[in-house]
Amino acid sequence: MSEARKIPQTVAWRTSSYTANGGNCVEVAFGHSASVPLRDTKVADGPVVVVSRAAFAQLIGTFGRS
Repeated sequence: MSEARKIPQTVAWRTSSYTANGGNCVEVAFGHSASVPLRDTKVADGPVVVVSRAAFAQLIGTFGRS
């Protein structure tokens, strides 16, 4: 079973603080031991991308410096 299929339907998603009124951003679900699920804010029932915590930290570090 893939990691994405293990994400409960009732998981609480957090929208980025940078999301504008149009919702052009991502949502993050925390609480998973080794991964961070991400999805498009405007497509809540769409696909979920699951990345490692290390990859997510690097992503945030990269964008945090811009």
